[in-house]
Amino acid sequence: MTDTVPASGTVHWIGAGLSTGGGLGALCDSDTVRQVLVWHRTEDRAAEALARLGLTGRAEPRAYTLSTLTAELAPGDIVVSMLPAPEHAPLLAACVRGGAHFACSSYVSEAVLEQVPAAEAASLVVLTECGLDPGIDHLFAHSLVTRAEQAIGAATPASYRLTSYCGGIPAVPNDFRYRFSWAPAGVLNALRSPARYIEDGAETVAERPWEVTRPHGIDGETFEVYPNRDSVPFVEQYELPKVWQPLTFVRGTLRLDGWSSAWDSVFEELKGGDDERIGALARELAARYPTTDADRDRVVLAVSLEVDADGDDADGKAEADEGRRRNWSGRYLLDLEGDAAESAMARCVSRTLALGVRHILDGSLPPGLSRAAETARRSEEWLDELGREGLEFRLTVD
Repeated sequence: MTDTVPASGTVHWIGAGLSTGGGLGALCDSDTVRQVLVWHRTEDRAAEALARLGLTGRAEPRAYTLSTLTAELAPGDIVVSMLPAPEHAPLLAACVRGGAHFACSSYVSEAVLEQVPAAEAASLVVLTECGLDPGIDHLFAHSLVTRAEQAIGAATPASYRLTSYCGGIPAVPNDFRYRFSWAPAGVLNALRSPARYIEDGAETVAERPWEVTRPHGIDGETFEVYPNRDSVPFVEQYELPKVWQPLTFVRGTLRLDGWSSAWDSVFEELKGGDDERIGALARELAARYPTTDADRDRVVLAVSLEVDADGDDADGKAEADEGRRRNWSGRYLLDLEGDAAESAMARCVSRTLALGVRHILDGSLPPGLSRAAETARRSEEWLDELGREGLEFRLTVD
């Protein structure tokens, strides 16, 4: 493995919207950061964002265009993209040309994936899926899988159920049963995308994910959950043992109880609306349910794993002889409310992303693609670091 290009100490934070919070301040306070530049639509908007976060004078505001950013990039700089996912690929291309590392909280797109070999050849880090969901959910899942392996035995045939549900919801429930924590158009288009997951031991596809919404209890509170995107590739990403068979494996979205009823008219529009109509609907919903400074959000992330051993392990020895358990279950719960300083969503996304950036700065991430912390050991390290920084979550093992 080639050594990673040493970090220069300059961080370019691109975009300062709803998901930018205390993580940016943590970078400004880091001893390993020499300079932080915050890029927004205009320099005035960037300055306003810094003032809102109490960072005036601690970071430099800039007006963002790709060409202007490219002109300022130097080898070893780190570019943090808070832009919409379709804008990541051209930004990454500029990073590769300029010898800069790249980080974002979004899922890996095919366009980004195509550029990873060039970035790796240039000894650059491409850090993705390093926010809340995706991000902290990956850390929780890796930790649970490792703990289950230690209890059951990775070579012991078993079946398992893994669920991972996350949602940004209003801290005080409203009639709409929702609070927009990212662009309404993105929320609606995510609902229009089919979801693939494993249920009753078989791969299942929901063409309209909201139609398979079901109740889900957490600590005595009832929520509604539904699958999103494609869960199946994460079986491999989470390094579940090959001899363990999934009965359930689903990564999905969590909403307040009553959400599906409150959104019934929205679903009717999603069934028949074209792109133009859905875009108009997004604008209508944004106007009807605006996010204000007085609102307080809540983030709930619940990841659980249940494993039942089937019989003898690979060496033909019974679990009892090896001191193994026949079943194991564990779950992580993160349940946070925002405050006047920052939203819960911004806290979770930006602090996790900032942690990843600090690991680029210290040279501990390898060249090429990383999705948050991709190994069990590093996941435990990251969870420990996030906990020390005040991000509260709870692990329960039965």
